[in-house]
Amino acid sequence: MKAMKQIETLEDIRLLVDCFYGKVRQDELLADIFKKVIGNHWPDHLEKMYRFWQTVLLEEHTYNGSPFAPHVKLPVQGKHFERWKLLFYETVDQNFTGGKAEEAKFRATKMAEMFQLKIEYFQNKI
Repeated sequence: MKAMKQIETLEDIRLLVDCFYGKVRQDELLADIFKKVIGNHWPDHLEKMYRFWQTVLLEEHTYNGSPFAPHVKLPVQGKHFERWKLLFYETVDQNFTGGKAEEAKFRATKMAEMFQLKIEYFQNKI
């Protein structure tokens, strides 16, 4: 069994992000959506996600931008957000323990809820 560790460094963030998006890229519900939007720009996307989670969890302010804007026109619904959260929680729980791991899951849940509400709003407005 793998030793569980705390989320404390940028390397921990990289592990979290890489494992999570590895699952997303293989997921039957999410893979095609991500592939269509990201294409062959995965290194750029992953780097942006490292900076985002580094800022959120480690309070090292390396991310600049608006997280929601790139997501506004995605063809997603509640089931996509549920799968995203499931894969994220699974990734955190398989690799990490402690307060930052719980904070990561809490922040991901709140972000997914907000994104889902905003996307539904824009989808219904059109």
